[in-house]
Amino acid sequence: MIHEPGHRCVILVEEGVLHYQLGDGDAMAAQLGHLLTAGALPSVSLGIIPMATQARALWPQELFHVYDDTLVSVELLSAQVNVTQPAEIALYLKAFEQLRGMAVYGAEARALILKAIEALP
Repeated sequence: MIHEPGHRCVILVEEGVLHYQLGDGDAMAAQLGHLLTAGALPSVSLGIIPMATQARALWPQELFHVYDDTLVSVELLSAQVNVTQPAEIALYLKAFEQLRGMAVYGAEARALILKAIEALP
């Protein structure tokens, strides 16, 4: 999707997830490198919420994907829920904008990824 003309992708993650060891050092370095590559694409906006963020308006409740103003996909432990009700979508869009406002982008985001790569065993 991120390589298709006319599509835009906004990726937003907490800095802490950059440090979760879900594989060995090589696998983690490859995943973080992929994030750096994806974040450099013109159609991608990569935001990272730093662990040191002081004034948190919101903590994420669950993993969710906003596809547009007609669909939000929420990942729960037991299922994926597709939200299509406009009032509920509006809640997720508001939460996303609050989280997005706490994130850093560009060189600051890349520096956090590089810091996570350097910390690998």
